[in-house]
Amino acid sequence: MMNEILKPSRPWIRDAMLYEKMDDRVKCELCERRCLIQPDKTGFCRTRFNVGGNLYTLVYGNLSSISANPIEKKPFYHFWPGSVALTCGSWSCNFECPWCQNWHISKSPPELKKANYISPENFVKQTIEWHCHGTSISFNEPSLMFEYSLDVFRLARTRGLYNTFVTNGYMTRKALYMLREAGLDAINIDIKGDTEVVRRYCGANVELVWRNVREAKKLGIHLEVVNLVIPGVNDREEQLRELAKRHYCEAGQDTPLHFTAYYPAYKFNALPTPVSTLERAHDIAVSEGLDFVYIGNVPGHKYENTYCPGCGELLIKRFGLELLESKLKEKKCPKCRREIPIVGKIIT
Repeated sequence: MMNEILKPSRPWIRDAMLYEKMDDRVKCELCERRCLIQPDKTGFCRTRFNVGGNLYTLVYGNLSSISANPIEKKPFYHFWPGSVALTCGSWSCNFECPWCQNWHISKSPPELKKANYISPENFVKQTIEWHCHGTSISFNEPSLMFEYSLDVFRLARTRGLYNTFVTNGYMTRKALYMLREAGLDAINIDIKGDTEVVRRYCGANVELVWRNVREAKKLGIHLEVVNLVIPGVNDREEQLRELAKRHYCEAGQDTPLHFTAYYPAYKFNALPTPVSTLERAHDIAVSEGLDFVYIGNVPGHKYENTYCPGCGELLIKRFGLELLESKLKEKKCPKCRREIPIVGKIIT
């Protein structure tokens, strides 16, 4: 089995990091599932393989998709607004969400014998050639590409590029710290719901996600939080209010919170999220003291825009994924001069 898996012609299979040897078994310490993996087996996410008591990643540069995306797609609204990030994803996930929009890659394991391999050097080279401002690991759960991300981030930083992650936030503390040290500049964490919703539908502990929200903030990583609002799952007023309160406590008053519309996908066929539900979520969050609350997946809605929390002035106007106009002067409201927490340049 070892010779079959570890062939020099398969550069996407590399030594994994963050695991503990336990005789011929290994305990993965990349995410909070902390899988105990038997010989010749993978863990829950199916991207890490135990060969002879050593753990290997099957997705180092093994890309399922790559495209240049507006940073607003992530969504990031307060990080390099109007910029473009070369974005890649791989295969599989460590969550079980039955409504996944990218299920065709997140529910598929990587193949051992073939891959669309792009080295970190070539990825960063393409980022520059495509006139992107930075990198993003996204589409499926990016922490599964941990080793690749570290190498990409280090290279990108030397070329003056930013680095971002769009994640379910279930990595271990050590993984998050190492990502930051390698050059992670911004992280978008998808909360998905309250304790029962995340346990039932994702098979995870939401307290560990909130812990990483708190840790990312402490580490100085630019943070934005998103919550996909799903009818009949996490759209009750008490759920939305509790999420807003928790966001205020863990992420802070001025950290952007995005409520995005759900559409039927994969194994879930609930009706799409009514715009009125998203507006109610927005109003609840504002009433709980949050300064920057957004609605997503509703192009042209007024709550796509950024307003001054002091005087209400329209500061950044958007339509879908496009930044139309910015009125900020030195990242301050032109009317009342309140400073707005924006990281990086505003590209108009």
